[in-house]
Amino acid sequence: MPLRWVDLDAQGHANNAAIVDYLQEARVEFLLTGPNAHLLGNGIIVVGHQVEYLAPIFFTPEPLDIELSVGDVGAARFTVGYVVRQGDTVVGRARTLLANFDFQAGRPARLSDAERAWFLERQVELEPMREVGSFDVGPDHHTLSFQVRWSDLDAYGHANNTRFYDYVAEARVALKTPLLANSIRMNPHDEVEHAWMVVRQDMRYTGQIVHRLEPYEVHTAIGSTGRTSMTVAAEIVDPL
Repeated sequence: MPLRWVDLDAQGHANNAAIVDYLQEARVEFLLTGPNAHLLGNGIIVVGHQVEYLAPIFFTPEPLDIELSVGDVGAARFTVGYVVRQGDTVVGRARTLLANFDFQAGRPARLSDAERAWFLERQVELEPMREVGSFDVGPDHHTLSFQVRWSDLDAYGHANNTRFYDYVAEARVALKTPLLANSIRMNPHDEVEHAWMVVRQDMRYTGQIVHRLEPYEVHTAIGSTGRTSMTVAAEIVDPL
């Protein structure tokens, strides 16, 4: 998977949302090179991601290596696992739960016997991801309004699953900046004693986001704090 210079953020490494984009590119290539390529045109949607960031990804002309595997396969859903390497270093692990979806009917659609058999032929036992629990944002949350850009839309006409990570990241920075002054690098010239790194990010998708002039909102709250880390919970809300 080739890197792009524009994938880098103020920390000087690939942004956490860009890494989710790399996973998508690997997943699309996997589907397009097999007999189930038509599923992409009919509607394969992302139900959820679990992404573990193990080391920063720095810019290099050498591409990343993404090892992709098929895990559980159900009647309409299947799981894809990934191991991301830069050189000899494992820089990330992830899981994606996908569903075959009928957009006209507005519900998941069962895989055909042939479609399911192809996934089952490639099925392996995936190493479980560490449980991180779940958090309720609650009423005392921080609110960030955001606009959906036209360029956020994918082939299905709604905001691509990777863009949700952008929206949550913007809200996370807006929450942390007043709380953690001088500890977030906003540009490469900032001098900060410590840098905050995303080490795990899970996302569950419960609806679609479309392009419109009216903003959506991200509600964000701190779920827990430790000596060297914190857990931030967020939900994307349609206020209309």
